[in-house]
Amino acid sequence: MGRKKVYRRSVIRGIGIGILGSGLAGQASADEGGNSRLVLGTKSQYGVDIARAQANTIETEIDFGESGNALVGDFPDELVEKFRAEGELRYVERDIEVHALGQSMPWGCVRVAADAAHQRGYDGSGAHVAILDTGIDSEHPDLSQNLGEGYAVVDSDRGDVPWNDDHNHGTHCAGIANAVNNDQGILGVSTRATLHSVKVLSGDGGGSASGVAEGIKWAADQGHDVISMSLGATSGSSIIKDAVEYAYERGSLLVGAAGNEGPCSDCVHYPGAYPEVIAVGSVNDEDELSEFSSTGSEVEIVAPGTEIRSTVIGGYQVYSGTSMATPHVAGAAAILMSTGISNEEARKRLTEAAEDIGLDEDEGGAGLLNVDAAISDGDDGGGDSDEFAVSTRSVSDVDETDATLIGELTGLGDVSSPAVGFEYWIEDQRDETSERVESGHQSSTGSFNADVSDLEHGTTYVFEAFAETDDRVVRGGRRAFTTDDDHEAPFRVETLEPSYVSDDAASLEGRVSELDGDEVETRFDYWIKGDKANTLASDDAEDVDEDDTFDELVHLESDTTYVAVAVCIDSGDEVTGGTVTFTTESD
Repeated sequence: MGRKKVYRRSVIRGIGIGILGSGLAGQASADEGGNSRLVLGTKSQYGVDIARAQANTIETEIDFGESGNALVGDFPDELVEKFRAEGELRYVERDIEVHALGQSMPWGCVRVAADAAHQRGYDGSGAHVAILDTGIDSEHPDLSQNLGEGYAVVDSDRGDVPWNDDHNHGTHCAGIANAVNNDQGILGVSTRATLHSVKVLSGDGGGSASGVAEGIKWAADQGHDVISMSLGATSGSSIIKDAVEYAYERGSLLVGAAGNEGPCSDCVHYPGAYPEVIAVGSVNDEDELSEFSSTGSEVEIVAPGTEIRSTVIGGYQVYSGTSMATPHVAGAAAILMSTGISNEEARKRLTEAAEDIGLDEDEGGAGLLNVDAAISDGDDGGGDSDEFAVSTRSVSDVDETDATLIGELTGLGDVSSPAVGFEYWIEDQRDETSERVESGHQSSTGSFNADVSDLEHGTTYVFEAFAETDDRVVRGGRRAFTTDDDHEAPFRVETLEPSYVSDDAASLEGRVSELDGDEVETRFDYWIKGDKANTLASDDAEDVDEDDTFDELVHLESDTTYVAVAVCIDSGDEVTGGTVTFTTESD
């Protein structure tokens, strides 16, 4: 694919989300937008090959998988007619111009019951939200802590970060969706999801259909849970339609602004009008439809969008628009999808839990967003007390290596005193890193917790509560958290694969590097996989005073899977390597 620009910040510091002040509007023709580029949708790679050979210029190529390809550039009429005659052409259209919709939360956060969800421990940890917009202010104190990898279709005119905001709109939207809870500024609907700035609009708020499509596809290819689009065009675009279908099929939940054309009828903007996208309308603080909010059968839900305070470059501003309503829904979707449910299930819960505020269906869709109700509708432990059930609630006191996991036994059914606890593991490494910790037995419904330690710093963990008897196990939904990464290690430690494994022993191996002439103590921690709490053991190895490997022979049980980690200590400063897993031989 042409014009691929992926950027990762070398240092990720704060997290937060800015507020969108407006969405995107597009013109139906290139003449209106001053753009002569064509978009060709081809059915196969053959079309791409021929276009490369015969096009005057090709600026962008996007592969939509089974749907086909799209090429953006200057193509001779003969090529278009050739593709049409051969049945290779899926569509041909102008690369229409898009731009930020006119500006028309904290009150919105309260009105959609996000504060109630926060009090129950739901903050979006583990979810990934792509903000397709003018960028995100990379240094904003309410946003920087949660910023992850970004992507620039259009490079920023401000600073050294290509996806940096040079307009304010994207930062405003980001803050509504996911500004961090840091006792300053504003609070997002979710507060600990990871934000990804996908800069598809320039500093003047303009962009192209092909650029938006490229940004959508990039976010989908990264596996991002939510794609928030406070942008739009008055006419449809086949290349954007390709992109939203591609993303939805791959599990992303897409949220788009309905538009700011109101009062009007049947005037919902694209891509919000596509069936794969949740089109979001706007209401004011009196639960009335905002006068600017576009209406139509495509509107699926409404959220606060009038006079919403959120982040902008270097500060805060109040904006209005369906652009502001959209990230409310995106933040709610992040909270839901952080529990491990699918995009389709999250969409279903959002609409089924929406509050009826008396709007016509084409004005308000299912009704007003209610974050707490959407969680409760599908709460894994929210069943009645006659049913044996448990819920994974939240996490607290997270630092570099420790955390407290919180769950709730919500029903006993015919069970008298089940054991309760948690299973936890490093994200995407369940088989290799899963551990269990028990909190004891519980004879009545209520909350329980467990402290976990020896975690890796700067690492995302997934956990779920369980309750079990001798013959029954029930589990809560999955939650996630990320340990702090503020620790500046004075040296580097790696855990290597064991150099020797038999039926009753193994030679554990480690490596220390970047030493500054000091001697460090070394040891290995090891335990039976899945039972760290009961089997953790430690053996000291030799002291090391230069970059080198170290090892220690430890005695183990046969035919057993172990997890090991190398540890180095200097003046009380303890640094650990990653974990390795191995299995001893049978007798």
